[in-house]
Order: sequence, then C-alpha cells, then structure tokens
Amino acid sequence: MLNHIHIRDFAIIDKLDLDLHQGMSVLTGETGAGKSILIDALGLALGNRADSDVVRAGSKRAEITANFELADLPEAQAWLEENELDDDGQCLIRRTIAAEGRSKGFINGSPVPIQSLRALGDFLVDIHGQHEHQSLMRANAQRELVDDYAGHGKLLEQLAVACQTWRDANEEYERLRQAASDRDTRLDFLRYQVQELETLAPAQDEYLELEQEHARLANVGRLQDTAHQQVEALDENEQSSVTHLLARAVNALNGLREVDSRLGEIADNLNGALASVEDASKELRHYLDSLDADPARQNEVEARLGLFIDLARKHHVKPAELIQQFETLRHELDALLHAETRLEGLQEEIATHLAHYQALADTLSKSRRKQARALAKQVSAHMQELGMPGGQFDIVLHARDQATPSAVGMEKIEFVVSANPGQGLKALSKVASGGELSRISLAIQVVLANNVRIPTLIFDEVDVGIGGGVAEIVGNRLRSLADNRQVLCVTHLPQVAAQAHHHLHVSKTLGKGHTGTSIQHLEETARGQEIARMLGGVEITEQTLAHAKEMLSKAAS
Repeated sequence: MLNHIHIRDFAIIDKLDLDLHQGMSVLTGETGAGKSILIDALGLALGNRADSDVVRAGSKRAEITANFELADLPEAQAWLEENELDDDGQCLIRRTIAAEGRSKGFINGSPVPIQSLRALGDFLVDIHGQHEHQSLMRANAQRELVDDYAGHGKLLEQLAVACQTWRDANEEYERLRQAASDRDTRLDFLRYQVQELETLAPAQDEYLELEQEHARLANVGRLQDTAHQQVEALDENEQSSVTHLLARAVNALNGLREVDSRLGEIADNLNGALASVEDASKELRHYLDSLDADPARQNEVEARLGLFIDLARKHHVKPAELIQQFETLRHELDALLHAETRLEGLQEEIATHLAHYQALADTLSKSRRKQARALAKQVSAHMQELGMPGGQFDIVLHARDQATPSAVGMEKIEFVVSANPGQGLKALSKVASGGELSRISLAIQVVLANNVRIPTLIFDEVDVGIGGGVAEIVGNRLRSLADNRQVLCVTHLPQVAAQAHHHLHVSKTLGKGHTGTSIQHLEETARGQEIARMLGGVEITEQTLAHAKEMLSKAAS
C-alpha cells in the first residue's frame, strides 16, 4: 500500500507531502487545478519516461519520493532481497529529474537503473488510464489474471516442476552428447592423468604431514642442541639448575612455617612449580631420545614432496589439493566410460518427463479455455453497466511458437475487446480511449476482486463520457474494490466522489509570477461543499448542499 508521497518542484507543484490510506480515495478540483499531476508524479517514481519539462520553472530538479507498506507483499519483499535492496521491510522509492534532462532512481537509498523502479513498481501499483504503467497491457499479467481466476496455483506449481525436470534431463543429455564427440581423445587424456595420480596415491592431509616431517628431519641437530641445553638448565647443574634453586627455596620457606603461616602457602606454590619443572625435564629427555638423524628417511620425504609439487604444477592446483583433483578426474573418467549407457537412459527419462509435462499442460489448457470463457462473459456483463452498452470482452488463447515445454503452459493469453457495437475485437492495448480503457480495467478488477496481486489501484479518466446512473455504478464498483485494497481515483463526477472513504481536494494557487497546486484532505463539512460544487457549479444553493449530503449519507450506509 502507498503510505506517503513527497513531491518537490514538479510541474506546478512547489512542495507537496501527502499521506494516503487504505480504502477508496478520490481527487477532485476545478478543471486545470492539476488533479492528474499526482498520478503523473507517481508514474515517474515507478519508472515512466521523463522529460525535462516536468521540472518546475526556475528549479534545478524535480523530486518524487513514494513510501510503500510491504507487510502483505511477499513478492515485492522477495524482489528487494534478491536485488540486495531490502531494508528491514522498508520500501522507499525516489526519482529525480534534472532540468537538463538527466534522471536518477533510488530504492531504499541505493541508486538503481530506471528499469528497476519499473520492475518493483509492477508489484506495487496499477495505474488505469494510461498504457505505460498498467499491468493489464502486459501479456504475463493477462495470463496470471486468468490463472488466478481459475485457481490454477497448484497445477502451475506441478507444471513448473515437470518443466524443470524435463529441462534438467535434456541439458544433461546435451552435455553428454557433446562430450561424446571428443570422447576418445578425452578418455586417453583422463586415463593418463588418473594413472599418474594412482601411482602417487595421495592420502588425506599427507602433503601437510610430509612438510612437517621434513622440517623436523632437516633441523634435527638444532632441535637436539636446544633440547639438551634446556635439560641441563632445568635439572643437571647441581648448583644453578632450576630444580635445585626451587628445592632450596621450598626447604627454606618450610623451615619458617611455624614462625609465619603465610609462608606455607608460598612454599606450596613453589613446590607445585618444582613438580612441573621436573615433569618438563623428563619430557625433554624423552624427546631427546626420540630425535635421531635419519638421512635415508629425509631423502624419502624430500622425494615424495617433489612428486607432489611436480604433479600439482601439471594439474594447476596446490599440492595439498591433489587428492581432490584425483577424485574429480576419477569421477569424470567413470562418467565418460558409462556415457553411452547413461545417454540411452536419459533418452527414456526425457520421453517420460515430456509425457508427464504434456499431460499437465493439456489439463491446464482445457481449464484455461473453459475459465477464460466464463471470465470474459462476466467482464462483458460489467461493461454494459459501466457505460459501454454492446461492448464485448473476450480472451484468446494462442499456441506458443515453440513446442518446447514452458513453465507457464503451452499457450499465450491475450485480452481483446470491442468497446462499442459493430466494432471488431481488438487487443486491449489497442483501445484508444483512456476512459473506455479505465472502465474496462475496472470491470476486470471487479470480477477479480478476490484475486489481489497488486495492492494499489489508480483510476484516471474512468468517468470520461459518462454520467447519471452509470456514474453512480462506477463509484459503487470502485468502492467495492476498496474493500480489500487501496483505490485512488481522479474524478469530476459527484456520483463517484461521494462513494469514497477519503476525499482529496486539488486546488490551484496563484502567487506573484508563479502558479502552484495544493492538495488537502476534506472533512465532512468541506466534503459536502465540494460535492455540492461538483453538482451545481459556481452557485451553490441549499438544495444543492442537501443533495450532496444525501449522496454522502447514502454512500456511507
């Protein structure tokens, strides 16, 4: 849901901050006041094309910021996370257009390409009345609407799994088939490499252990000298060894325990240190006994290390990684040796997966044709109510150009329409009248009211060319849509405006040398006066005010 929009230096808007709410909101005002400017600004924030002439005269840049609530929009949240633009559930979209024509986009403070604004906007807002940011113009959205109406969710999940399973098997088959073309050459090379590594027979962590052993053997003399010196310092010199000095200190302090008991604890600590030194001295002696120069073993270790290094250089890996390289090559060799058998098995698997996919796709196609007819019938019926008597809506299913499996089925879906009797059916995107397009969109949204994908719907020009009872029906349908989503409508008809939960009044302000636009939330009294103005024009009578109050009361009941 759109919570807030901030606009600065856009068209005739100097600065505007507007909070928006759940339910149906209408924008009304005098002709030329700029009712559609808010919609235009939001369209730019969502990635519509921008010209430098949208920048307010005398300003450096125009800026539009829109804040959205994403609590019930997992698809938008997933898109933000996938593109590393998520920020603790926030969704702040910002667009700037410089006076010289440069344009920048930001999502949660991070700069992004303008197409990213458009991609995220597809989850957030549907603007009915202009082709550029209306989801109904997109083939994928038309297909999704039919599938949502028909309840195809589980079937589509099964179809997507079947399609991916077929693709995985097919891709593996192609890899193996390609590999078979140079199989013999690759087999000879792999056999040679694997044989070399089998001769080496590297063990896990062997190279690191050999390095440690080599370091010990190469420095055995230095190790012996150092160990011997420390044994002598710890224990062997009767006058100055550590054990002799500690023992003498312990005896001296023990002799004074009766004089001052505090010395007893110190003596005990020194006695513990003496025991530790004696243990360390014994361990050093055992270490010395284990140290023997072994030139033959040193030569063996050096030769083994040399083999590791030479083979690692040939395989372009580190010596310690040779065992992993051995396993990789052995696995590839085994796969190639059994490739022919695997290819035969894959052909059978592909045929089985394709048959399973085709069965699911056929079920989906039959259901789509049936449900498309039902949906088209309902939309056509609503078009009659919305000022298009004789209008017709239909849904055409076209076979895909390629027969290969698709995760969304084997046909493309196209919405076609005839707004007036005698006119041929044309693609929805070819409908010229903004008002007709908006009302067709409204009819579709009414039928699909329970299949909410996009939470914010904006209708501009929805009431062009209608009035009276049709206008009241349009207002009623818009209000019903707002039961489970946010609806914003630009209107000049009181019958539509009276149905809204929230009323926004757009007015033009004139200053010295400049013109501006402001938007205000209308409360009960002011709202009645605005409805009366829309009903009666310049002169507002008591009768007109009474009529306005009656319309508002009726809509609220």
